[in-house]
Amino acid sequence: MKAAVFEEFRSPLSIRSVPDPTPRPDSAIIAVRACGLCRSDWHGWMGHDSDVHLPHVPGHELAGEIAAVGSDVRMWQPGARITVPFCCGCGTCEQCVSGNHQICDRYTQPGFTQWGAFAEYVEIRHADVNLVALPESLDYVTAASLGCRFATSFRAVVSQGRVSAGDWVVVHGCGGVGLSAIMIAASMGALVIGVDVRPERLEMAKLCGAATTLNANQTDVVTAIKELTGGGAHLSLDALGSHQTCWNSVKCLRKRGRHVQIGLMAGTEADPPVPMGTVIANELELIGSHGLQAFEYGRMLRLITSGVLQPEKMISNRVTLAEAADLLPKLNEFPGTGVTVLEI
Repeated sequence: MKAAVFEEFRSPLSIRSVPDPTPRPDSAIIAVRACGLCRSDWHGWMGHDSDVHLPHVPGHELAGEIAAVGSDVRMWQPGARITVPFCCGCGTCEQCVSGNHQICDRYTQPGFTQWGAFAEYVEIRHADVNLVALPESLDYVTAASLGCRFATSFRAVVSQGRVSAGDWVVVHGCGGVGLSAIMIAASMGALVIGVDVRPERLEMAKLCGAATTLNANQTDVVTAIKELTGGGAHLSLDALGSHQTCWNSVKCLRKRGRHVQIGLMAGTEADPPVPMGTVIANELELIGSHGLQAFEYGRMLRLITSGVLQPEKMISNRVTLAEAADLLPKLNEFPGTGVTVLEI
């Protein structure tokens, strides 16, 4: 099969022929039809993730068709249209038994713990636990855009953030994760403020449902939010993952507000300072959010097929495997205004 491979961290990716994967007893082999390009892939390429071992094939936001299954797989057959969470559970550890596959103690992640979906085929372990059937009305490109950013934002806003109609919600960073969070929160009846430094992304935030936007290069974000909301946000999400956005997200909350961290914090932006005095005085909640379990996809997919959520609006570019290989090293420059998807 053809795959985009890097031999060293921070080195160019090359398109080359590599052996096709073969299924282990619990696995499914997926013929990849589409795969999103995500900043998490850039972190792996940079060497920020200890799960990545060289040589490596990135790509974790995938959709496709089952090509083969292992001998122990009972629920799936070749030909089924599927997608998967970016973090796959084993189904048997303490976390999985409690329903929290997204933080499985023995997780696998295509594009991180194993070769990913910048390729014609990819293996998914524990297929009966992790595969998600796609509605016939949902195309592969849109389905691939859900795998990390949209699904992560769905759980962050709905389950972890506990959004309610009428809440003021602030999203710091209007990339793929942030735009997803804006669309989801707005669909739930929240009043959403999008924050970014790029005007074109702020315009996209409005198209996704933001009631208003703020350019962080042109205003004091925390002061502006407290004025707009009459005291602060009920829910604030750091969708970028930097010291500044994390700090602003916590500081812009009203009393008993909730901060949800979904932007990855790695490299020089790891371990940010947190205004813990404010957390104590205002009884704030600081919450992490990491993906969405496969069995929880149903509600999100129903909202998409009914038209309440329209993730296809965020897809700004469709690229080839060679173009994806060229773009990945540039993802920290945040090219484009929406989500870029590799189409095979």
